[in-house]
Amino acid sequence: MNRPLIALLACAVALPALAQDAPADWDLVRDPAKKSVLAFTVFDVGLSVAFRCVDGSLNTVIAGLPASRQDRRTLQLGFQDRPPYDSLWTATTDRTVAVGDYPAMLARDFREGGSLKLTVPGGAPDGRNLRYDVELPASNGAIDEVLTSCGRPLVDPRDEIMAAIPDSGLPVGMDWARPPRPSFPNTNYASGFVVTTCLTTPDGRLDDCVVEMEHPHDSGFGEATLRSTRRARLRNTAQPGQPVPPQLVSFRTNFRQPQ
Repeated sequence: MNRPLIALLACAVALPALAQDAPADWDLVRDPAKKSVLAFTVFDVGLSVAFRCVDGSLNTVIAGLPASRQDRRTLQLGFQDRPPYDSLWTATTDRTVAVGDYPAMLARDFREGGSLKLTVPGGAPDGRNLRYDVELPASNGAIDEVLTSCGRPLVDPRDEIMAAIPDSGLPVGMDWARPPRPSFPNTNYASGFVVTTCLTTPDGRLDDCVVEMEHPHDSGFGEATLRSTRRARLRNTAQPGQPVPPQLVSFRTNFRQPQ
């Protein structure tokens, strides 16, 4: 899984001279043939972080983590003096590499630079939490170029709300009356996943939906998921029968080709 991402990150790290746009910025690699823009930085503790837009699809990678035993993992991120928050990631076939669920939000956080405290729950050899304290270089252009290439805003008020979304993706007092059930699209891929965020409406419909992360990026899984949101409905479980309050919700859709 995500072998092209890992290969591209490794290539970028091996060829920093191709990427250096400005001394104070993140390294930047452009590949017009693949419609790809990659911003990355490497830390002396062995971690590497990259944001990539490829053909309109945005993703983020952290490499050099303690190997994960599970497909899904949580990393705690604390930027500068802000309270740390839990972020969800998916381990790749190289279990020391993970891709983030919300790459645009992460890109906007990382681009500010400054101190970052990254905690890996249970990541130490004795099972205790492992924390990395690193100093992020500010990105005055590289990460902005990646975001802009993917049509993502440089400032998004959803970020503050998104960091507080529980693992279930639904705020307390809300549940699915009819969850999104996308059909498997006509694609060359046998499996993949999509992370989507939407705003709720009083009648429980989903509005202003955004594909935050799609793997593989050209699978068609994102479009299939967005189509399914038109039929989905939420209900107010805190006050049954009452309108659904305006909220940001998130859900992950796993695709596997029918046998």
